[in-house]
Amino acid sequence: MYPPYDSWFPDAPIDGTYGHDKDALLAIEPVPPPPGFGDLWRGWFTASRAVRPEPRLTALGRRDGHDLYELEHTGADGLRLRGWLALPSDGAARVGVVHSHGYGGREAPSFDRVPDDAAVVFPVARGLGALNAGVGAPDTADEHVLHGIGSVDTYSLGRCAVDLWHAADALVEVAGDLPLYYVGESFGGIGALAVPWDRRFVGATLVVPSFGQYDVRLDVACAGSGAAVRRYVAEHPEARDVLRYFDTSTAAAFLRVPVRCECALWDASVPAPGQFAVANAVAAAARADHRTGAELELEVLPAGHAEYPGQDADQARAAAATRAHIARCLAR
Repeated sequence: MYPPYDSWFPDAPIDGTYGHDKDALLAIEPVPPPPGFGDLWRGWFTASRAVRPEPRLTALGRRDGHDLYELEHTGADGLRLRGWLALPSDGAARVGVVHSHGYGGREAPSFDRVPDDAAVVFPVARGLGALNAGVGAPDTADEHVLHGIGSVDTYSLGRCAVDLWHAADALVEVAGDLPLYYVGESFGGIGALAVPWDRRFVGATLVVPSFGQYDVRLDVACAGSGAAVRRYVAEHPEARDVLRYFDTSTAAAFLRVPVRCECALWDASVPAPGQFAVANAVAAAARADHRTGAELELEVLPAGHAEYPGQDADQARAAAATRAHIARCLAR
């Protein structure tokens, strides 16, 4: 039985189901890669290896069993970006977590999905949040999502995905050569663009991931950053060719690690079909050849980007599931 969305969201201007039930969402196809997709991303990863992160730490005290620091490190294009880094207060770390954020940026770190024995970097995307406003990109979602869209080489989503590798480099330089795990929510779905090419990652959690299935995403209204992209592409159709290289459902087909996807049946900000396209790409990769290491753990959420009854319990359960997923990835 579906939740009572009419009573949960009586004032929603958009039907966040987009007319899809669960079976229809599980049938959404990911977008096939355009020519040179894999070579482009592999080339960017190879180029990133030549950049030294040069991390600088400022101690901020103890938080949730971790020693917390403000981190400054080198990102793509030579930018110096800030975020947070935390190390276990007691004992050595056995895993490094790269924990991204949504389009609201990040005002402070959150340890809900972080194991006690993890070193963790909380990168803040260029231009966003309390730490990087004005650095490398605009600070509003509608402008950020269009920044550099005139070229594959300059588009903000690609630059932010490359920045994740540099944040991981900073974590490894400080904490040591650890297996890595990615956590990203909404905008943090860009982890699907970054993780497939970096063999240091042993797994990932993607929560209501954005930027999936542009063929559907550009056809429907939404309350999130996709609305700005949709308007722009309507006036500049050539931008569609750029976006093909930043479709997270396309990239997810290249993932070769276990992935936990939390996808919402109702979401007026990140259309549910795009979220499920990412999960379906992982599932297809696992079916095609189980030896690759791809594996999908899917949790279907009642709603995303909205408050609903029982949400706190769902979030607590999901956080515990991510911590358990990390443990299983390390045990493989």
